[in-house]
Amino acid sequence: MKVALAQINPTIGDFNGTSQKIVRRAVEARSLGAELTIFPELCLTGYPPRDLLEKQAFLDAQDRALDKLKRALKGFPCILGFVTRRYDGVGHLRYNSVGLLVDGEFLAIGRKLLLPTYDVFDEARYFVPGDQPQVVDFGGTRWGLSVCEDIWNDKDFWSHRLYERDPIEELVQAGADAIVNISASPFNLGKQAVKEAMLSSLSRKHRIPLLYTNQVGGNDDLLFDGRAMGFDDRGKMCARGPAFVEGVTLVDLENFEGDATARLSDEEELHAALLMGMKDYADKCGFDGAVLGLSGGIDSAVVGALAAQAYGPPNVIGAAMPGPYNSPDSLADAQELAKRLDIRFHVLPIAEPFDVLKRVLAPAFEGRPADVTEENMQARIRGLYMMALSNKVGHLLLTTGNKSELATGYCTLYGDMCGGLAAISDLYKTTVYKLARHMNEVAKSPPIPERSIAKAPTAELRPNQTDQDSLPPYEVLDGILKAYIEEHKSLEQILTLGFDFEVVRRVIRLVDFNEYKRRQAAPGLRVTMKAFGTGRRIPIAQRFREGD
Repeated sequence: MKVALAQINPTIGDFNGTSQKIVRRAVEARSLGAELTIFPELCLTGYPPRDLLEKQAFLDAQDRALDKLKRALKGFPCILGFVTRRYDGVGHLRYNSVGLLVDGEFLAIGRKLLLPTYDVFDEARYFVPGDQPQVVDFGGTRWGLSVCEDIWNDKDFWSHRLYERDPIEELVQAGADAIVNISASPFNLGKQAVKEAMLSSLSRKHRIPLLYTNQVGGNDDLLFDGRAMGFDDRGKMCARGPAFVEGVTLVDLENFEGDATARLSDEEELHAALLMGMKDYADKCGFDGAVLGLSGGIDSAVVGALAAQAYGPPNVIGAAMPGPYNSPDSLADAQELAKRLDIRFHVLPIAEPFDVLKRVLAPAFEGRPADVTEENMQARIRGLYMMALSNKVGHLLLTTGNKSELATGYCTLYGDMCGGLAAISDLYKTTVYKLARHMNEVAKSPPIPERSIAKAPTAELRPNQTDQDSLPPYEVLDGILKAYIEEHKSLEQILTLGFDFEVVRRVIRLVDFNEYKRRQAAPGLRVTMKAFGTGRRIPIAQRFREGD
């Protein structure tokens, strides 16, 4: 039997558009010789629908779309994910479900057994877990149906398990000949290698073929990479779908052959993920282009280059906003970037409104020396400029701050933090440099000026300012931040990595103190295991401080 693993990019709540995608892929799969097509988790609603699941009108709309889809897919056997409901006498229970659809009817419907409630997941808020595994006969094979998290709890692979039950083991014990796992598994750097090892281990352990398909696309902060996979009963990968694009991947279960795309390097993954996330966020929110400030520095250069690729140069507007402390080189580097990218470009000086503001505020500031207040005023004038430009042309405003800055509060509320999408807010500064070099290496003509990469980073809000006046060197800072934010290490544990006590203590305090800024930041694209956003929930008003 030939099986097609279909990875689609749904817009949450676009039931008509997503239904059309499902039908097109089912028809395409049939034309390639597939007898069964497998679609991702909650493919009809899109994942994650979050509190839309609490709207009965939303679920009613899904049910109507599902009824139409059942008729449209007659003659095209499919396995797909959707929401089911059951009235228990008190209220409606919701299930994250998977069904085998044949000739307009479901031969079987399984329910997700393990509901993740950690990091970006909150499924126990919306769903009730299923109570038993679901195995169904089709085409001479007994298919074990599972949904995403169900496959992440093998006691022989994980040293620390989150759940007592193992749904895959239960499916094998129930007589499954092959395992199907439909997923909406968010991307982060390094996850693909773990996923491949885990799935290979499972199929080898149980001596059973395993077919996995995954959602693709960007939905708000979450990015999904697709990369459907097929494994034979010895754990050998026989198929791997494309990364970050829609597609159909064929697997022949007779001889365990299939389509296999190449692995990606970390830089290739990051580049592709950000482009997809930026494009999808704009498209799904109704924007046809982007605006951003260009400082001549590395961060805005990388975001500008990504924007030109994601939206097309004619749909991107860059603005340099020189102030009293900007060097001529900064403006020249911004102009050079815009020229290389072939995007529209404006020079919008801030010196005159800055002088006006200082005069207006002088009576209220009497007797108080200049300080960070005046620095922030410059950033906020720039924020006003960019918001005005965004409003006037109807483009998405991209912020250009990185994770190192957002972590330590080295950014200005209502200034450089103004925007609709924080494109690189989950990239440490050192990662931004790596991405910049990668983008220059793979391009026919390097988009990012070398001086933007080579010069010392600076906000240029006071004379001769550099980032390292306020922060440790980024190589040191980023190592501490990753250990504290992503690896959840304590101050004492971070010290064992060789960092200075006072530096670590200061960095941790900066992270903890600036939670209020991050809560007001634009949504950012998640590419690491722990991003600032839906997966990190720290109180703002709290007094716990490590190291005290």
